[in-house]
Amino acid sequence: MITAIVFIHADVARLSGIADEISQVPGVSEVYSVTGDLDLVAMVRVRSIDGVATTVTDGINTVEGVEATQTQIAFRTVSQHDLDAAFSIGL
Repeated sequence: MITAIVFIHADVARLSGIADEISQVPGVSEVYSVTGDLDLVAMVRVRSIDGVATTVTDGINTVEGVEATQTQIAFRTVSQHDLDAAFSIGL
């Protein structure tokens, strides 16, 4: 499984609708409205790099109101659950 984090600049006048539409794109697991320089952040979870390309290029970038995206690929996932398990065995 590949996880990608997609930073999205979008038309702020239509942000809620844009977020809803992005959330329906196959491969998108979550969409967050955020503060700062970005408008939205989408989490993409797919089986391959080609899946990331398809989800971002043919899906997210085609949503009307999306102005620009930047995609980051996650190398490793570390969750609180993982950390608790590691500390419970002495790591």
